[in-house]
Amino acid sequence: MEKGYRIAVVGATGAVGTKMIEMLEETTLPIESIKLLASKRSAGKTRVFNGVTLTIEELVPDSFNDVDIALFSAGGGISKIYAPEAVKRGAVVVDNTSYFRMDKEVPLVVPEVNPAALKRHKGIIANPNCSTIQMMVALEPIRKEAGLNRIIVSTYQAVSGAGAKAVEELKREAKEFLAGKSKDELDPQILPAGSDKKHYPIAFNALPQIDVFAEDDYTYEEWKMINETHKIMEDDTIKVAATCVRIPVVSGHSESVYIETKKEMSPQAVKDLLAKSPGVTLEDDPSQQIYPQALNSVDKKDTFVGRIRRDLDVKTGLHMWVVSDNLLKGAAWNSVQIAETLHEMDLVRVPK
Repeated sequence: MEKGYRIAVVGATGAVGTKMIEMLEETTLPIESIKLLASKRSAGKTRVFNGVTLTIEELVPDSFNDVDIALFSAGGGISKIYAPEAVKRGAVVVDNTSYFRMDKEVPLVVPEVNPAALKRHKGIIANPNCSTIQMMVALEPIRKEAGLNRIIVSTYQAVSGAGAKAVEELKREAKEFLAGKSKDELDPQILPAGSDKKHYPIAFNALPQIDVFAEDDYTYEEWKMINETHKIMEDDTIKVAATCVRIPVVSGHSESVYIETKKEMSPQAVKDLLAKSPGVTLEDDPSQQIYPQALNSVDKKDTFVGRIRRDLDVKTGLHMWVVSDNLLKGAAWNSVQIAETLHEMDLVRVPK
């Protein structure tokens, strides 16, 4: 019988950490034990895993003694300090924060797209940004078949991507607005970016800012999509531009993606290709009004693609609509998939 791994989940009480635990209950990864780690404030709380009640422990460096795989989702500052501590003690880290993503020594992995990059890991693997992940799943089969010259993406991102407090802010604002309060009375505290100077209502609104503004007036979220696409596809010649928008949807990121391929492909050829691609569910029948919807993606592991159509002016141009659950494929499920792939490729140390 296959010996199981000793798993740790860092940030076990957060939205993504909770989803990681759910995904570990469904995983094919052999598990001997699971350790739930969080801040001192959360230590002592309990969580049921496969019928067994586990007590959440305070995160300290020695938490990783006898851990084989550690899944991190507790913020970049925590990953900066504790991921090296975990590796020092023999664990392989799958980090869901942005801290290591652009580190040249750290593979940035979407298992359906670039699993071979895992062979280069030195103890830490980075999980890409949620919006990048679903776009990569949709575009990699096309890139392999016809090449890519250009990507222009506009995102319509769910509020859960900004955390549980942002979701509560959306719900509060919606209730207050419907009860008759004006937009000036809603008192937003978090969005579009908690660390920025101004905050705006998200209820019944669309905010073309995710994270703070950076170089060339692109936000950090937009730069993440640009830089991570180049790193994952290992091709800096692909032209990438992104506009990231927060909309009043609780879960499920949507994206309007325009691409220009090197070799011309018909929309039907793209549909046929994606219909058989791993991790993709094709939903594309305009005659029956069938297309991906954020609400339908919730609690689903796949990336949904539809509205595939030819550009009317550029011969190699194609448009599509890409939707995925940002907390699952965009975070928790992709992290667990990475762990499964590490196991399948024999890239995790053998438990003693």
